[in-house]
Amino acid sequence: MRSTVRTAAALTAAALLMAGCSAGGSDEAGDGGTTLVVGASPVPHAEILQYVADELAPDAGLELEIREFTDYVLPNTALAEGEIDANFFQHLPYLEAQIAENGYEFDHFDGVHIEPYGVYSESLDSLDDIPEGGTIALTNDPGNQPRALDLLVGAGLIELAETDGDATLLDIAENPKNLEFVEAAPEQLVVSLQDVDAAVINGNYALEAGLNPAEDAILLEDGADNPYANLVAFRTEDADSEALATLDQLLHSDEVRAFIEERWPSGEIIPAF
Repeated sequence: MRSTVRTAAALTAAALLMAGCSAGGSDEAGDGGTTLVVGASPVPHAEILQYVADELAPDAGLELEIREFTDYVLPNTALAEGEIDANFFQHLPYLEAQIAENGYEFDHFDGVHIEPYGVYSESLDSLDDIPEGGTIALTNDPGNQPRALDLLVGAGLIELAETDGDATLLDIAENPKNLEFVEAAPEQLVVSLQDVDAAVINGNYALEAGLNPAEDAILLEDGADNPYANLVAFRTEDADSEALATLDQLLHSDEVRAFIEERWPSGEIIPAF
């Protein structure tokens, strides 16, 4: 899909870049623009970035080099070490947890899209059918485990104790079905489905595994007022980068919204703007 209409923001950014403003990117592109190296999860982040790279960035004097990562640790490590200029794979609670844990000096733009968290099962049609003592797999990362627990609270499976910080498995106060919870790295949760009654899986990993959150999840997170919008993160020292500002403007354009809604028409991915 190629739009013939460009956003005003993109055209303004293009004018600034083509006027010779320094964008803070990794390299100068051959046409006089700026190249940004952006780390991303393959689905949907790299797909969205590729659309921007093909359809919008050239007119804005921007060239994107997209580097794919299949886990949630390396994109922030690569950003901190200067191997990439920005990354696009995480939501704000996860980013904040990573900054607190690792001391990263990162900043971020507003969220671009939401990937509804879902509960999946190979044996159950509903969470009401989960047996006494059944097993549920969920992420071991602190930025997403509270989100998974909230989903299970909403399903009436557990209750959490009051806590000053983010909830963990240790904060489960009521577990009427005596469920067993198995922690796994988020990229391993799809594989764990064959060994548990259900698993709470990140939207991007579900999509990569061929699962459709809108159709295959037996419980799906609501997209309305969802605080887990995925965003572009960058080093604080690059906060004044014109190239990064241009990328953010393009990601929040009407064209990108239309691309997301056409590419994932069942609400598997939801624009956050």
